[in-house]
Amino acid sequence: MSTKLTAFIPFGGDEIAKTVINNLKKSDAVAKIYILDFSKSDKTIEGTEKIFVDNLFSIDTMKKISNNTKTEYILLITQNDYIEFGYFAIDRFLSIAEDTKAGLVYSDYYEIKGESVLPHPTIECQIGSVRNDFDFGYVLLFNSKAFKEAVSESRPKEYLFAGLYDVRLNISRNYPIFRIQEFLYTAKENDLRKSGEKQFDYVDPRNRDVQIEMEIACTEHLKKIGAYLEPQFETIDITQGSFEYEASVIIPVKNRVKTIADAVDSVMKQKTNFKFNLIIVDNYSNDGTTELLSSLAKKYSNLINLIPDRTDLGIGGCWNYAIFHPSCGKFAVQLDSDDLYYDENTLQKIVDVFYKEKVGMVIGSYQMVNFKLEEIPPGIIDHREWTPENGRNNALRINGLGAPRAFYTPLLRKIKVPNVSYGEDYALGLIISRNYQIGRIYEPIYLCRRWEGNSDAALDITKINLHNFYKDKIRTIEILARIHKNKNLK
Repeated sequence: MSTKLTAFIPFGGDEIAKTVINNLKKSDAVAKIYILDFSKSDKTIEGTEKIFVDNLFSIDTMKKISNNTKTEYILLITQNDYIEFGYFAIDRFLSIAEDTKAGLVYSDYYEIKGESVLPHPTIECQIGSVRNDFDFGYVLLFNSKAFKEAVSESRPKEYLFAGLYDVRLNISRNYPIFRIQEFLYTAKENDLRKSGEKQFDYVDPRNRDVQIEMEIACTEHLKKIGAYLEPQFETIDITQGSFEYEASVIIPVKNRVKTIADAVDSVMKQKTNFKFNLIIVDNYSNDGTTELLSSLAKKYSNLINLIPDRTDLGIGGCWNYAIFHPSCGKFAVQLDSDDLYYDENTLQKIVDVFYKEKVGMVIGSYQMVNFKLEEIPPGIIDHREWTPENGRNNALRINGLGAPRAFYTPLLRKIKVPNVSYGEDYALGLIISRNYQIGRIYEPIYLCRRWEGNSDAALDITKINLHNFYKDKIRTIEILARIHKNKNLK
C-alpha cells in the first residue's frame, strides 16, 4: 500500500510498547513510530523515536505530533496498554480514510475485560456529539492536513487537558468524522467499574480543572458554528393560569416496591407556606408497588395515584400524564421513585427561587448516598459548571444538569416531555435554556440513592450506546435550533 502513516503511541512500559510496536511494524503502511513518553526516561526502543510529553491530551502534545508528521496520515493510540490490530486492519483504516476523505476515522473494537474478550461497538459521531467523553475507542486515524489545520486553529490558550478534544472539534467543522462499523483491533480495558459508577466522573470536584478547559474548547466551537447563545434571556410571567395547588411533586414509578414508600414519606414531610400535592403515575407495576400505593393514597389526602389508560408511556410520557392532570400545581417538581428529598425544606426552597428569579426551570444539587443513606463518592454534586453567563452553552457538552428538576407547569405543558425513559429531563433543560434562564440551587436538597436496583447501575455496551446516541441526537436537534435562532436574530 503506497499511502503512509506516522504512528504515535503512549509509553506504557517496555513490554507493552514492544508488543504494540511489533504489531505496527507488520504493516508496510507505517512509515515511522514515535513513543510519547511521560516518564522522561533515557530508555529507547529499537525502530522508534521518542517525544517527551507532559500529558497525552494537551495541546502541546498535539503540536509535537503535528510537527513530527511528514506522512499523509497520523495514527494516534490513546491507550498506554495492550493494543493488537486485526488482519490488515491498518490497511482498512487507510483505505476508508482515502475513500471518504474524512479528517478522522475510528472503528469498533474488541476489549479484553478480565478473562473475557468482548465486542465494543462505538456509535456514529454527529453534529451533537460535542461532549468531551465521546467514545472514539483507542485508535484514531487522522488526515495529517486536517490535523495540522486543527492544531494551528486551536486558540492561544495552552490546554493541558483539552488539546485532543479541541483538535477533533476543529476537524469536525471542516471534514467528515467517519466511523468504521467493523472490529479492527483488540484493546485491554483497565476501567472495570460498572456503568453506574462511571457516570458521575464528569462532575467529580477533583476533575474541575479538566472541566474548565473542556468548557472553553466547547464554547469556542459553538461560537464558530453559530450555535453559541449570548447571556440574554426572555422574561417569563409566572402568574399565568389558575391552580388549586402551588406545587406538585411528580413521581413516575414502575416496580419500586422497595423504595417508593420512602420517596412518598420524604414528600409528605415537606414544610411549606403553600398548598402542594403528590402525583404518582404507576406505569403498570407488577411487584407489589400498585398495592402499596393504593394503601398510601388512603393515608394521604394529597396523594393522587394514577394508572395511565395507555401502555406505551415511558418516563417522559408519565410526566405528560401528570402535568396535564387538572390537579397539577403551578410548579411541577421531580422526584425519582428511589430517591429522597434532602430535608423538609426542599419544596419551599425550589418555589422561592421561581418567584425570586422569575425562571422557567429550577435545578438543585444532590448528595450521592447508598441504600442506607450513607454518603458515597463523589459526594455532593452541585453542577457548578452551570454559570448564568455560559451554563446553557456548556450544557451541550455535559451529560446532565442536576437534580431535583422543577418546571413552571404552563411552560412545560407548552413544550411537553419527550416520551422516553432516558434523557427526557436533559432535553427539557436544553429546550428551556434556549430561551429562558434556569434557576440554580447550589446546596444539596436531594438524596440520589445508588443501589443495585437502579436502572443504570450496570448497563452493557449496547444499552450505553443507545443512551449516548439519543443524548447526542438531542444535542444535534438543539444545536440546529440554536443556529436557526441566531440567524433569525440577525
